[in-house]
Amino acid sequence: MNTAFLSGFLLSFSLILAIGPQNAFVLRQGLLKQHVLPIALFCTLSDIILILLGIFGFGSIISNFDNFSQYMFTIGGVWLLGYGFLRLKGAYLADSFLEASNEQESDIKLVLINCAVLTWFNPHVYIDTLILIGTVSIRFEDPLDFGLGACLASFIFFFSLAYGARLLSPLMSLKKAWQILDLVIASIMFVLAFSMFQEVF
Repeated sequence: MNTAFLSGFLLSFSLILAIGPQNAFVLRQGLLKQHVLPIALFCTLSDIILILLGIFGFGSIISNFDNFSQYMFTIGGVWLLGYGFLRLKGAYLADSFLEASNEQESDIKLVLINCAVLTWFNPHVYIDTLILIGTVSIRFEDPLDFGLGACLASFIFFFSLAYGARLLSPLMSLKKAWQILDLVIASIMFVLAFSMFQEVF
């Protein structure tokens, strides 16, 4: 396993680990065992599309502009630091844990529409994939390995969240578990931010 692949995997996994509306939706559907496969597939494919656009679109464009790429490394590092501090705050406040709600079985079309809105109308998705992952990818001579690692992390995460929700539900109801998870995410964010700042200074 090379450095590019591992970096892509860790960055992507850390970014999508944070609980947001999309992940909450996937988790809830998994807990309710409703349309699990379509939801996991939709989220995974959407994430892969955005990751590849970030690496081979945005990332390849900014790699041709040395000064611009330096600015993007700085912005990306600051973003990761801020993200890390938010996770530290989440660990301190213990406000990341989720509880599944009891709902009637819903129509698959409505479920996919809701999932699409939560995925494609979330500005953080574009910051994380197009800008952040795209920027980090230019650090490596072969961004393909980086992209494969990032895409694999997305696949593992969404399918594990969707299908493992029932098994993880007792753990996910514990604030302590989410505090530990937030601390791990924050640590990875800080390490990645440091590595990006090294590209500038």
